[in-house]
This record gives sequence, C-alpha cells and structure tokens, in this order.
Amino acid sequence: MTPTILTTQEKLSHLAFVLMEGCSCSSASSSAQAIVVEGLGFSSIREATVHDIQLAFKQNQLTSRKLVEFYLKEIERLNPVLKGVLEVNPDALHLADQADHERNAKAPGSLSMLHGVPILVKDNIATRDKLNTTAGSCALLGSVVPRDAGVVTKLREAGAIILGKASLSEWSHYRSNGAPSGWNARNGQGKNPYTMGGPCGSSSGPAISVAANMAAVSLGTETDGSILCPCSCNLVVGIKPTVGLTSRAGVIPISQRQDTVGPICRTVADAVHVLDAIVGIDHNDNATIETSQYIPKGGYAQFLKADGLRGMRLGIVRENPVYHFKNDTIAKQTIEQHFNTLRERGAILVDNLKIANLGEIYSSSYEETALVAEFKICINSYLKELVDSPVRSLADLIAFNKENSELERLDYGQDLFLKAEATNGIGNAEKEALANLAKLTREGFVELMTKNKLDALVTPGNSVSCVLAIGGFPVVIVPAGYDSKEKPFGLCFGGLKGSEPKLIEIAYSFEQATEIRKPPKV
Repeated sequence: MTPTILTTQEKLSHLAFVLMEGCSCSSASSSAQAIVVEGLGFSSIREATVHDIQLAFKQNQLTSRKLVEFYLKEIERLNPVLKGVLEVNPDALHLADQADHERNAKAPGSLSMLHGVPILVKDNIATRDKLNTTAGSCALLGSVVPRDAGVVTKLREAGAIILGKASLSEWSHYRSNGAPSGWNARNGQGKNPYTMGGPCGSSSGPAISVAANMAAVSLGTETDGSILCPCSCNLVVGIKPTVGLTSRAGVIPISQRQDTVGPICRTVADAVHVLDAIVGIDHNDNATIETSQYIPKGGYAQFLKADGLRGMRLGIVRENPVYHFKNDTIAKQTIEQHFNTLRERGAILVDNLKIANLGEIYSSSYEETALVAEFKICINSYLKELVDSPVRSLADLIAFNKENSELERLDYGQDLFLKAEATNGIGNAEKEALANLAKLTREGFVELMTKNKLDALVTPGNSVSCVLAIGGFPVVIVPAGYDSKEKPFGLCFGGLKGSEPKLIEIAYSFEQATEIRKPPKV
C-alpha cells in the first residue's frame, strides 16, 4: 500500500487534522462503540487478537474499514484524557479500503497475518506520508524524512495499515531527567488507563493505546526500559528484541549500541506476529546483517507453544534493584504464585542466584557516559539526513527549546541535551566506559546464564532493564498482576542474544497458564 507524501508546507497546513479533526467518524457518541462480530468467540472488536481479526476477515464478518472506523472512534472517545495517540493518519480509511480490495481480489500478500490490521507506531519511527515524525517535540514539526523507517517498510509490505503515531516521552525521555515520563510538548501528559497516573515511558503511547483498545497492535522502541516499563505499568505484552534484530534505520536515535524496535501488544501471539513482520536485513542498518543469523527458519510464530515451559531452566535473582517487591505483600505473594505456576508447567527454577557486580551496574556512570556521547553523534547524523527540517543539529534543538521555552516547558530542563552537546566524540573517557560496560555484561549476566545453563532470567517488574540494555539482550514481558496499590506490573523473561525463540515459548506458555490481562475500565 503506497502512502501519500506531503511537502513541508503541506504537512504544516495539515496539522489541523491532528487527533481527529476532519475525520469522517466525528459523529461517534461519547460511549464505547462496539462493532459486533457474531460466532467468532468474541463479542466486539475490543480485545480482539490479530488471529480473531484475520478469522473475521476470512469469514466476511469484518472489513478493514470497519476495523479502522472502530479504532478511530475509540481514539476520539478516549484520547483526550489518555493522550496515547499523537496523530491519526488521514489516509487510514483509504488504506483500509485498499486492504479490503486486495483481500477480496486474493492479491499476493493478502494472507499475511498483519494484512489489513491497523498499527500505531511510536512518534520516533519515521513514516514518509502525511504523518509527522517528531519524537514529540515541536522542533521537528513539518520536517520531511527521506524514507519510511526500515520497520515501517516491512509493515507496509506485510499489508499493515499505519493508523497513526503513538505518543511518547519527548525525545524518548532523553532531553531531561526532570521531565515527567510520558510527557511531550506536542501532546502533553499521557495517562495510564488503569490508574490514571503516570504511564511510564518512553514508549508510553504504544502501551496506553493497545491497553485501552485504541489500536490492535503497536510498535515501540527501547534504549533502556522504554518498552519494558510502560508494558509493565499498563498490563500489556512487550518484546524488546536483540539489538540489531529489527532495523533502527529511520528511527530517531539515542544509541546504535542499545536502541532496538519492538512490538507492544495485548497478547504474546500478537507481539510475535508483529515481530515476524519487522525482523530481517535492512541495508540502511548494517547491524541487521549479522544479527539476521538469529532469525529462525519459518519465523517466530512456530514457538507459540502452550507447553513451552516444559524443561526450561529459569533463573531467579532476589536482590535489589532487580527484585524490588520484598516489602509489598500482595505483589510478593503474586510473584511466588507465578513461580509455582512455572514449576507446575514443567520449568526448572534455579533460585537465589546472584548477578556479579549488580550494584556497580546500577550505581556507576558508565552507561550515561557512553549514551550522552553516542546521542550527540547519532542525533546529529539523523537530523542532517532529513530532506527538510527547521533544525539540523543538537545545538539547534537546544536553541529551539530556549527560544520556545514555554511551548517546550523548559522548566523541565534539558540537562541531557546539554551534557551530550558538551561531548566531543568517543574519547578516552567514553572508551573506558564502554570497556567497563562490556566487562560488567561479560562477568555479570552472561556468566550467570552460561554457568547455570539458563534458558531465561525471570524478574518481576522492569527493574532488570539496565542489566539487559547494556548488553543488547532480548526480553519478553507479560502481564503478571497488581501490587498492593492496585498498580499493574509484569514479569520479564530475559535471555542471551538471539534467544527470542525460547523466550517466546516461555512467555506464551506462562501467559496461557495465567491469563492475567484484563482491559481497563475506560
């Protein structure tokens, strides 16, 4: 499906469309609009899985147009409060009609699991169409990207409909430590649909949107915790792939060493269908060439096994900050119940393990030293490659924020921008920090996994993110329950590079055994 491309001026004039203005669905009532699909085991599109949707398509009980109309109505109803969606695609209904035509004509590709399925992508993932790509900042409004991001190209090839851009923590929460997670200048503060509090970030919008049924599936990014944290807090599934398994080309970057793109969905199966669509070689991201060796023949869906836990060796670490629920009785009881479920399903639990140098991983400045230098290099490169843009460097972004201090809430600061701008490439300090990160990874997580012959490390919440981020390791997070304050949290299954097949088996089997996720009451 070929997108319409706008010039800078057309994009700027088009901003009035943002968040539903001019949409043909403006007559939606304030109550939830359900499109009933009979005989398929689900009463409405709310909570429908990709498999449900494809079955409904096949049985002529649903069209992509009806599906898109439903999500547009839900966005109109819920987004003014939740602020999970930054822009909707004005071509979404046209693309839906095109998908319906392709399906009716039995066109090549129309049997893809994502064909005709609407997806929201985080607003740091480039789309060469009528949508902006801004990382939530007003500084990039009207900028023109040279091409679709590599993952978007693959989504379009799979027949997915780009429904719009999901909100995020501005600049993927890398402008300032003082800005609230889930906030950006263009959209304001996102809200967790379960608690109406903070959604966590930086992939807050994708998590909010699928949790609240404003989209079927979504795509987020992570450098350190940006998929895991919002998935944990918003009771959804996330896959943070091995770095390089999915292309980062066309994604507004922080670090090529740690950045990765992954699905955020309501079920493990949905996330796996998205992962299958977006992995693979992209010559605009050289890391994908070597990492493609990890992609299994036949894809990842074959590992959706209900008995996937049988025989798996799972490690448990009970030390802070990886295990931080010790003082929460309800959360602790829930976690122990899940550990028992893992055992009952045939997993072998190796308990009370230690990660060497865990305290140093979290207390040292090695990661920050590396990231600020990498960010300056990466963001300057990204901005220079834009076809048209009001800003061309990190220095320009800093100046824009100063000149538009009220619009960009400069009272939140831009300390990370300033630290990054003060760097001068990868010098001795950065090389030392990178060497230390590699050593901590080698002597810590890798040693833990290999010495104990583990298939995965199991940890509650998302606090393990740093351990896995600095080494580029994959994680699948699945809804686990609620703490004593009724806040949702997830269970992480992390592994060595390329271990996605095992992690999917484990996560899917756990999900099927527990079925924790329930939709929010919105």
